[in-house]
Amino acid sequence: MKKTLLVLALASGFAMADEGMWMPQQLPDIANELKAAGLELDPANLTKLTEFPMAAIVSLGGCSASFVSPKGLVATNHHCIYNSIAHNSTPENDLLTNGFLAASLADEVPAAPGSRIYVTKAVDNVTAQVIDAATAKLSGKKRVDAIETNQKQLIADCEQDQGHRCRVAAYYGSLEYYLIKQLEIKDVRLVHAPAEGVGKFGGDTDNWMWPRHTGDYGFLRAYVSPQGKSADYHSDNIPYQPDHHLTLATKGLQDGDFVMALGYPGRTNRHRLPSEVSETFQWSYPTTVQQFTDNLAIINRVTASNKDAELKYASRVAGLNNYLKNRQGMLDSFANSDFLQRKTAEHNALKQWVNSSGDNKKAYAKDLINIEKLLAEQHSKARADYALNNASPRLLGVARSLYRLAQESTKPDSERKAGYQQRDIPRYQAFVAGMERNFDVSIEKALDLHNLSNYMELPKKQRNSDFDKVMGLQDGMTNSQLSALIDTWYNATGLTELSNRTALIDSTPDQFSQSNDPFVKAAVALYQADLKREAQAEELGGKIQQAYASYMRAKMAFMQSQGLAVYPDANSTLRVTYGNVTGRAHGNEDGNAWAPFTTLRGLSAKATGEGEFNAPQNQLAAIKAKNYGRYFEPAVNSVPVNYLATLDITGGNSGSAILNSKGEFVGLAFDGTLDSIISDWDYNPANTRSIQVDLRFMLWQMQQVDNATALLQEMGIN
Repeated sequence: MKKTLLVLALASGFAMADEGMWMPQQLPDIANELKAAGLELDPANLTKLTEFPMAAIVSLGGCSASFVSPKGLVATNHHCIYNSIAHNSTPENDLLTNGFLAASLADEVPAAPGSRIYVTKAVDNVTAQVIDAATAKLSGKKRVDAIETNQKQLIADCEQDQGHRCRVAAYYGSLEYYLIKQLEIKDVRLVHAPAEGVGKFGGDTDNWMWPRHTGDYGFLRAYVSPQGKSADYHSDNIPYQPDHHLTLATKGLQDGDFVMALGYPGRTNRHRLPSEVSETFQWSYPTTVQQFTDNLAIINRVTASNKDAELKYASRVAGLNNYLKNRQGMLDSFANSDFLQRKTAEHNALKQWVNSSGDNKKAYAKDLINIEKLLAEQHSKARADYALNNASPRLLGVARSLYRLAQESTKPDSERKAGYQQRDIPRYQAFVAGMERNFDVSIEKALDLHNLSNYMELPKKQRNSDFDKVMGLQDGMTNSQLSALIDTWYNATGLTELSNRTALIDSTPDQFSQSNDPFVKAAVALYQADLKREAQAEELGGKIQQAYASYMRAKMAFMQSQGLAVYPDANSTLRVTYGNVTGRAHGNEDGNAWAPFTTLRGLSAKATGEGEFNAPQNQLAAIKAKNYGRYFEPAVNSVPVNYLATLDITGGNSGSAILNSKGEFVGLAFDGTLDSIISDWDYNPANTRSIQVDLRFMLWQMQQVDNATALLQEMGIN
């Protein structure tokens, strides 16, 4: 192997200092690295999920969080509870703008429908049960069906312990599977959120940027039945008492200090093939950027004179803006990098190693060729399906899902498709209920017109004839004709009413067939075609699963032959990442250095009193008066607001507890820097920095500005 090729390969994909979203059970394997970085705890203790500190770390099903009191108080990011704040907001009582603080337990309000807190209780390797001897012999859809059957049985057995939610997660490209058991807390209440001028200070302008001055924190509380069991919301429910909760650090962080993030990162792609990198950055992300840009423009236009609609779509707009800036940042980083070249060199090095003489490595060669062919087919199909999937109105998607639920409900529960079992009913109920505060007809009509206009511009042979026929779409339709057609759908539908949506959850297939609702009728008519498309996708997916697992087996063997530890890509399961507080010598294109901490001075300097920089007046008054309390930090001559660290995080890590070397709580992860977010694909130790809200700022804001005295006392601050 040429030396230059190996150097490129190692630089592209293999673990470096601070890199890695490690499974807790892997931490003893990197104990030396953890100790060298400054960890004072025994790494072996971090593998024990039911003990401190891991037992205090929870998932919100999209964000991370942690218990910070013995009364079920949960700390997470403001943007992670943004939907719950918006859900409880009205034009007359705008909690988003003004913030929210429950004076007592009785004043805490239900979070958005479907809100959950998941407490991990066990993680077990079940690879042998998922890919048993019989399943290993199968391919295509038969393999997918067998894997799903095995997973459903494992989940059903696990969930015999009532009040728990279980899932089987795939690791290393579906080479390994783990059964994850979590206590599902269903009564979640909003406790405290600072004003939007604190929790979202800087808005989309500062998003993914440094320096940052955002108080991105908020609090929920977990409730259970009087018997301590998982239960739906009820006035008799009591605060959950976790086995362990985090303690707040009494000493603030300094430059260079060890930190670690404990949370649930969503998805990374560091083990992807070069063809996947190319397809993503040359087609998928550019297409997504255009779609999100268009959607935001439409929503902003329609909500300009409708405050209620603006509140309903506030969470969606925030999410779209976040992802838009994320994807564009990745595209910019990719355009200025040699990432694809390095990824190709890494893959070529792997292929050369596989095809070298010696042991049984050549057994992998066939699958390395096969996976490329299968991925090319998948990419082609994704492009062909994009416009069709985007053209489907939101209410049609609701009707399709609920009709599939009705069809699956005619079968024994164990035979139903995953996602449509009895265990999934509460999610459908929460989804249709949540639409009361996140759905507006005028906005959806405008989005439908835009998406259908794009779809109708395709040549007829590229469109879906079943969809066209059912929806009444005809060649040559003008925008005014499309608009008139869309009007007929919404004038005739009853799905804008909660009672009608809820009724569909318990409806039979015959009752669906008798409906005159245009979206329900369309869902029924498209059902067989939908099943056919799903079967085709599963046939391809089963082949990809088999080949991808073999590819990962080869890659892991190659990496291990170099003496390198291998962590799996993120998959929304509990992970630990570590690093140190530090700035950057060259923070931007001008070469200006980034200090590791921002302060209240910078916050007040940014505050314009308008738009995204409209800090609350009582906060600015406290800063002007230098009411720092105990949170003054001499090293920065102020109160620290946010700080940088070399933590390897991604989406899903939002709200992750940041712990110091002793395992004490010192803040919350909430963002990364724009030029380092490509680390989801390509980790760069020089650029990668995570952004955290400092515990000292959280406590200062709560004490000096929001008067959250009771909460501070609950967390041990007297």
